[in-house]
Amino acid sequence: MSSPFPAGTFTPRPGSGRAGRMLLSHARTEAALTLRNGEQLLLTLLIPVALLIGLSMLDVIAMPEPRVNSVTPRIFALAVMSSAFTGQAIALGFDRRYGVLKRMAATALPRWLLVAGRVVAGLVVVGVQLVVLGVVAALLDWAPSGAGVVWAVALVLLGTLSFGALGVLLGGALKAEIVLALANVIWFVLLLAGGILLMPGSLPAGLAEIVSLLPSGALTEGLHTALTSGATPGPQPFLVLAAWGAGAGILAVGTTRMS
Repeated sequence: MSSPFPAGTFTPRPGSGRAGRMLLSHARTEAALTLRNGEQLLLTLLIPVALLIGLSMLDVIAMPEPRVNSVTPRIFALAVMSSAFTGQAIALGFDRRYGVLKRMAATALPRWLLVAGRVVAGLVVVGVQLVVLGVVAALLDWAPSGAGVVWAVALVLLGTLSFGALGVLLGGALKAEIVLALANVIWFVLLLAGGILLMPGSLPAGLAEIVSLLPSGALTEGLHTALTSGATPGPQPFLVLAAWGAGAGILAVGTTRMS
């Protein structure tokens, strides 16, 4: 049966939009909210920049000269963890508390696209972080090995997905206040003892093996190998990050709540 109304009478047309367009719109919104949030900005940019400058200029931890070459991969790993894990977990926890996820689930946005939008937004935020940190490091005379840049990019992508899955696991299962406290405690512990400030190679043998199996230790060790010496990281960092990401993702599917 033909419509009595001419084409174009009802604009926009009812119905859900194209998946790609919805994904870009959702990711853009999530990334903008993260970058406009003062607390998130402190965690994702200001603290990493301060640590990059401080550790490069002050002889706090023994490192080979130039110090900035050893510091920068560690701060890159910290930035990934700060944004993909800590920031993601806290944001998800409070989105659940305020009913954001429940309301979004009632729209035409599929659940898989809700998750994909957050992942893409996380990659965008991490990209912004690394550009800013890279510029600051360059001003401090950072000289990365060009041969390892491709491997470093691969590690950052895998690390973002792995820490993102861990962030969803934490933020999707616990109350917002618990998530806020626990995510910050884990961030601080991994910074000090998880292979970022003190890399696995500088720790005693038994402890080094344990730390190298943590996602923070694996990412830091891999980035340091790729960007400092230009060598190809071994398979262990990739396998460790993939295992943590897959395990956390599987658990998150069964434990994440919309409210």
